[in-house]
Amino acid sequence: MTTYARAHTNIALIKYWGKANRKLMLPATSSISLTLNDFYTDTAVTFDHSLNDDRFMLNGEEQNPVAVSRFLDRVRHLGKISTYAQVTSLNHVPTAAGLASSASAFAALATAASRAAGLNLSPTELSRLARRGSGSATRSIFGGAVIWHRGHDDASSFAEPLAIQPSLPLRMLVVTVSAEKKAVSSRKGMANTVATSPYYDAWVASNESLIEPMITALAEDDLALIGKLTELSSMRMHAAIMAEEPPFTYFLPETLRAWQLVQEQRALGIPAFATMDAGPNVKILTTEPYVDILLTALRPVFGDRILSTRLGPDASIITKEQFDDTKSAIASQG
Repeated sequence: MTTYARAHTNIALIKYWGKANRKLMLPATSSISLTLNDFYTDTAVTFDHSLNDDRFMLNGEEQNPVAVSRFLDRVRHLGKISTYAQVTSLNHVPTAAGLASSASAFAALATAASRAAGLNLSPTELSRLARRGSGSATRSIFGGAVIWHRGHDDASSFAEPLAIQPSLPLRMLVVTVSAEKKAVSSRKGMANTVATSPYYDAWVASNESLIEPMITALAEDDLALIGKLTELSSMRMHAAIMAEEPPFTYFLPETLRAWQLVQEQRALGIPAFATMDAGPNVKILTTEPYVDILLTALRPVFGDRILSTRLGPDASIITKEQFDDTKSAIASQG
């Protein structure tokens, strides 16, 4: 029997960058994110006794299953089974381009595989499981505004929705500077920042200090403070990255242009705030009334490479029909 699941990508307002424990995927700091509606991964999992090894298909192409198999081993251990699996994933988001595709991918895999293995995990257990595949996947188990508690061991490091969700009509404009695979993966870049950046300890301390102010700002719908803290966390993270050895940046020329346009619009009184994950693409936080104004300002430079999205839902089990609809949508995009 095949189980289908969907999980949405998330964008961190207060960033996660660096592990305190690489084996357990424990972060050096807590983080806060928004789950996005229009970027997601659908995954189908079938444990099949006829298979001699795990198989993994991504957007119609056979992939090396090593990372997926390693994750499935955890699911098999929890479910007390030994059967290999066929995993078929559809990424409705560019893979490895700084749009958190690994977050939605492993959250969807955790949701589908655990159910296919006969497990009925609680949301917290599912969050902890997803974390072992990709740190930020722990947040994609939940919709809306989410906090990932850094914790100190496997049991205490998990995500959950913020107790008070913002009532602002928050929107995120995703500006795709490049949909190409990143030259330096998040995992590699993160490890090198931790190992070599002289700014890393300062990054950890300053980022952790933003958590409580952001929780308050979101609860109070204080968009100006939400935006200020979002930009601080992002730029401080990238400053630590730039200072690693050898020096490196995810910024491209168009990345800087997007930031400049955001600053120009803010000077005109438009509430717009930029952030980036590990990649060149820029995400712009605003609210619904200002989306069209920002699109008008951005389109002369970026054309149709901009998507406006609202906050997205929890990871969930879906139907085969929904899975097939995603397959058709991806195929129609070429």
